[in-house]
Formats: sequence, C-alpha cells, structure tokens
Amino acid sequence: MMVARLSAIVPIGVLLALVTTSVFAVPPPTPPALPSSPVSIGGVLQVLFGLAVVLGTVAGAAWLLKRLAPGQIAAGGAIKLIGGIAVGPKERVVVVEVGDTWVVVGVAPGQVNALHHLPRLETFQGSKPTADDQRFASWLKDVMKRRGMGTGSS
Repeated sequence: MMVARLSAIVPIGVLLALVTTSVFAVPPPTPPALPSSPVSIGGVLQVLFGLAVVLGTVAGAAWLLKRLAPGQIAAGGAIKLIGGIAVGPKERVVVVEVGDTWVVVGVAPGQVNALHHLPRLETFQGSKPTADDQRFASWLKDVMKRRGMGTGSS
C-alpha cells in the first residue's frame, strides 16, 4: 500500500516542481533600444573636416618644399635656358646662359657634354645667321658626322 501511495505522489511532485519553476521564472531583460541611425550628420562633418585639414597640410608642405628647395635657392637665377632643339629621339642640343657666356650643351641619356662656349649675345638673331653662326653650324655638323650622329645632309 505504501508503494501505491508513493507511485501516486511522485508524479504529482514532479508536476508541482515543473509548475513552480515556470511561475517563479524571471522574464529575460529587453535589450536597450538603438537610435534610428548609428551615423549622424555631425559625425560625418567632423570626419570630412579632419580629412580636409590633413590634405591641406600635405598640399601646403609640398608647396613649401617646392618653394624652398635647396637647389633652387643656391642657383639664384645664375643659369638660364636660352633654347634647344632635338637632334634625335633622346638627344638634344641646348644653349644655356651662365653669367656672360652662352654654353652649347649636348644632352643625351646619361651624359651632358659642353660642345662650345660663346660670348653672350645682346639680341638673339634667330632668322639671320651670322658668320659665327655659320662657322659653329659647320663645326657642329663635323662633330656629329665624326661621332656617327649626323646624316650629312643639310
């Protein structure tokens, strides 16, 4: 008899344990509400302003370095380019003014050679060749022919 009572009480006890745990259970907490948009206009403007400041600083530093480059300050305008002409795909003949002298320079990849020195001309006569110009032209043609650079036709 005792066994029959115990078998009737055990299912009732299990049922009671299940019911009481669900009654006393705490509901889960609700997560906090998020703002409608995580990106605000103020944040975007702040990032854009910072980007503009950084880019402006880089551009200003580049301009300042270009203006105050050591090579340009040392030259001081003592050398001027008068003119030049291409004599090949990568070769040029250039006239450079240094002080009161014009220097005719041959420029090629990897080398620069002084070809001739002339006194500074006050007026440049580009269309009317003088005797000195003719003499220099023939000298230049001879040098180019000896080095294998000229075609010999003029």
